[in-house]
Amino acid sequence: MILLVRSESANLLLDASLLKPGMRVAVGVSGGADSVALLRALQERAGELGIVLSVAHLHHGLRGAEADADLEFARALAARLGLPFLTRHVDVAAEAAKLPGKAAETIEEAARRVRYQWFRELMASGGLDAVATAHTLDDQAETVIAKVLRGAWTEGIAGIHPVVEFAEGRVIRPLLGIRRAEVETYLKALGQEWREDSSNRHLTFTRNRIRHELLPVLEEWNPKLKEHLAQMAELARNEESWWQAEVARVAAEVMLEGRPVRGGGRAAAEGLAVLEVSKMAALDVALQRRVIRYAVERLGAAMDFVGTEKLRELALNGRAGQKCELGAGLRAERSHRELRLSIQSVTAGKAEGDEVVEIPVPGEDEGFGVRVTIEVDGAQPSFVSPPVAVLRNWKPGDRVHLRHSSGPRKVKEVLERMKVSGSERAKWPVLELNGRIVWMRGAAVEPEPGFRITVV
Repeated sequence: MILLVRSESANLLLDASLLKPGMRVAVGVSGGADSVALLRALQERAGELGIVLSVAHLHHGLRGAEADADLEFARALAARLGLPFLTRHVDVAAEAAKLPGKAAETIEEAARRVRYQWFRELMASGGLDAVATAHTLDDQAETVIAKVLRGAWTEGIAGIHPVVEFAEGRVIRPLLGIRRAEVETYLKALGQEWREDSSNRHLTFTRNRIRHELLPVLEEWNPKLKEHLAQMAELARNEESWWQAEVARVAAEVMLEGRPVRGGGRAAAEGLAVLEVSKMAALDVALQRRVIRYAVERLGAAMDFVGTEKLRELALNGRAGQKCELGAGLRAERSHRELRLSIQSVTAGKAEGDEVVEIPVPGEDEGFGVRVTIEVDGAQPSFVSPPVAVLRNWKPGDRVHLRHSSGPRKVKEVLERMKVSGSERAKWPVLELNGRIVWMRGAAVEPEPGFRITVV
């Protein structure tokens, strides 16, 4: 239900279907126009809706005195409206720096994570049923554009959801159907001031570039673009809701539990997802992709389009014994009737004292007395996450494709031919990338397409 919130001089549309009588709701108030408008509109009709309001403000430890002023503005507004005020101070920059290297967060990502973590803690305390945030139709359009630019699946195009359910409670977005301009018109009619975040003008942030540069150009082609993007998001959300149930149903028919054992039956196996390839082949292409992604997600990984196609090709046209590695420890192996997916740590099976050096791609690092530099050269193969090469000891079962050889050879046999023995042999280094050994000390290895590898 869309509720028209009116005052003597202003009105604002809210989605009141997200609110239930008796609900205790904290409004996330940054001090900006959107959140201030949401607070004023909800407070004006709180009695009619039967809801109990409070104000929540998170100080992100950024922007110095400006952020301090935002905090005092939100505190004063809550006091003027006679509402309880909840606040916390966090150091977002320090939070973003906690994850090193390829796993590091941007300031935006860290800010969102700690914000929602705090919301969940507030709801877990027992004093709240929901937190209301002031995302608007403009935010929705910007989110959909950002997802498209990153190459999202359909669920990404679904953008911002009106409701996000957590175990502790729910986050609701009652303003998701209105434009930012309507928010400001409402506040001006009320004579209500708000704060402007100076970082919203910084073009170093992707969202700001979309807001201030890209969308204005696209709106010259279609003035109703934002509304159309919001409609696309709603369509995608509805379709994804149907797909989730359908994929779970089909996956239950296609997936097998554990590993096969001699004499029949299957044994339980942790960290393994198995697809029956004959049943996979009978599915429509759209379902094949969905089931593969469903299986990968059960292992705690994610899959891009190219990686999904690699696994689909292996399932439908691969040969028994064929293997594939897509980075982040995700490995696939084809048997006569199954595609087996597993996640394996790069240090799995490492003996005590073995050396393992992870090298980001592109990037460089040292180990085993050498320095390895890896550069991307042209089209890059697909990976589940940013690729990592592993400089490590060789292990039994390793194979390497030497230059001018007809096929891969066992590393053990290559070492025997090189007359490497004893403790030196046990610690002989190889470099693994994309599931393939791309360098081996003392051997001329067939190069990996798409990369330039220098070892000195």
